[in-house]
Amino acid sequence: MVYCFFFLAVKRMQRGFLFVNRTWWKETVVYQVYWRSFFDSDGDGYGDLEGVIQKLDYIQDLGAGVIWLNPCYESPDVDNGYDISDYYSVMEKAGDMNTLERLIRETHRRGMKLMMDVVLNHTSDQHPWFIDARSSKQSKYRDYYIWRDKPNNWRSYFTPSAWEFDEATEQYYFHSFAVQQPDLNWDNPELRQEMYRMLRFWLDKGVDGFRLDAIALLAKQENFPDSDEPENLSYLTNNPKLHDYLREMNEEVFSKYDIFTVGEAGFTTPEQGLLYVDERRRELNTIFHFQVLDEMPTWDLRRFQTIQTNWYETLKGRGWNSQFLNNHDHTRLVTRYGDDTRYRAESAKAFATMIHTLPGVPYIYQGEEIGMTGVRFDSIDDYHDVAMKNKYYEEVGKGHDPKDVFESLVKLSRDNSRTPMQWSSALNAGFSTGTPWIKVNPNYTSVNVEEDLKRPDSIYRYYQALIRLRKQYGVIVYGDFATIPYSDADVYVYTRRLGTERILVIVNFSLYEKRLAPIAEIALDKAQLLIGNYPEVAQPDTFRPFEARVYHLA
Repeated sequence: MVYCFFFLAVKRMQRGFLFVNRTWWKETVVYQVYWRSFFDSDGDGYGDLEGVIQKLDYIQDLGAGVIWLNPCYESPDVDNGYDISDYYSVMEKAGDMNTLERLIRETHRRGMKLMMDVVLNHTSDQHPWFIDARSSKQSKYRDYYIWRDKPNNWRSYFTPSAWEFDEATEQYYFHSFAVQQPDLNWDNPELRQEMYRMLRFWLDKGVDGFRLDAIALLAKQENFPDSDEPENLSYLTNNPKLHDYLREMNEEVFSKYDIFTVGEAGFTTPEQGLLYVDERRRELNTIFHFQVLDEMPTWDLRRFQTIQTNWYETLKGRGWNSQFLNNHDHTRLVTRYGDDTRYRAESAKAFATMIHTLPGVPYIYQGEEIGMTGVRFDSIDDYHDVAMKNKYYEEVGKGHDPKDVFESLVKLSRDNSRTPMQWSSALNAGFSTGTPWIKVNPNYTSVNVEEDLKRPDSIYRYYQALIRLRKQYGVIVYGDFATIPYSDADVYVYTRRLGTERILVIVNFSLYEKRLAPIAEIALDKAQLLIGNYPEVAQPDTFRPFEARVYHLA
């Protein structure tokens, strides 16, 4: 009976628009596994695919339906696997192809799906294509990459210039990221067909979808003109021909399989985002946009509300959104936006309540479900983040004080989210019997899975309850969304509506207790409380620090 709501999802709602089609992936919750930091099964200090298999029951018990696996292809590992040297094999640190195939089977056996992370914008400079391409201008793979006699003034994400001089052929090659990650030339139809064959290879193995890394960068500006603002890297993204490539990719690959695709699309506005996900255009299912994470170094509820509403109104009835506030590239949620000391549990639950009740697919980054925090190491030598380290040495090279540069980079370092998963209070947080590839967060003795599983009121148990609620109430998945204007800049109030069913969400994003003024036509004392992150509600109109509640309204 709890699923009868799905039949309403394709009916015309009170506001008069037709909902997009019902699909399994809109109803799921995605759990991201950064495998090298997840669980080490063999004691070499790196998490591995066997470790993921051993923890599948944990993910299943949480309630997630899809596992997003970060890249595990053969790689020199300059950028933690995002520099791929062989798309058809598995790096030794992760395991081997047999283990990956077993991971796919074991995931499916538990009723879950596996989504692989794939990099289509660039390869490693150790990929056979690039090794051959740089050997001669006459190489058959030369045009798989981008070469110029003279560089323009563009920066890359990781270095001061997006161009690297290659002495062998006396030309510059283009790289949007590290020097060791040359960009592919998507204007070349042969290159595109190579990539489509590779995608089909993995889908034929049983993979259920792809997270498409840096997908907005595939197309380049014609003739590479100099930029008036080289520090603003938006010129790297959303260029002409991009959507031609994506429609072709969908027609030749994605449309042939029942899969889920999500594209990483930085510097993307809602209007541009709709081009990716409009179901009539047949490109991608969803995207990750970064307006929140790029524009909000600290929490700003009013700014968040504006971004959220703009994206919802633009995509409404035509495409689907993604909901997340941290991942392997961004600082842990409770440290960046919540309170990772006194109200760590409350703030973790408050943000989870919001993420799992807003329109779109919710994502959980490993450790988020137990309130793992960011970390502070003592020295730049303790960090592995190539982007952070490159920026540090660039700024120090300009004569800036090393201590000041270090302090400016620590808070948003990608390593904040890459420390090992904290399974227990045992040695190395139960992650590895060896020396972890990156240091463990010192707070693992109190913040860990083992402790959370013991307590019925833990963050983990709250995530379980949120996921169950989402499965039970279709209004959370397919319902219309509307913000209720509220005068307090720390309080978020919104509703979801599906037919005659409606839920109300109220979250106090502050360190202080709030006494709520009456909300028009809503009597909280008569509404049904579905979930809240405090053990009891003493006064319906009083919200304690980081208190969140979800009500069912008659």
